[in-house]
Amino acid sequence: MDDLANYEPDENLGLATPPKGKHLFGLVTVGDKGQIVIPAKARKLFEISPGDQLVVLGDEGQGIAIVKSESLLSLANMVKSLKK
Repeated sequence: MDDLANYEPDENLGLATPPKGKHLFGLVTVGDKGQIVIPAKARKLFEISPGDQLVVLGDEGQGIAIVKSESLLSLANMVKSLKK
């Protein structure tokens, strides 16, 4: 029910109901210098604000991921503490 209540087909290119926690924020265009604009709904959901640092990760088979640097550092610290 939550997926149906919160699903906005116009913002998801008219596709069927997405799985819970999965999002299609729309298309972005890469500028001349390689920059993109992260859609407002994605910035709000992931609490991305001006000045935040983001890490761009890549996997040739899976694609590109963008992660807030603080989240990646928290994960690295957690992994480091488990190795002790």
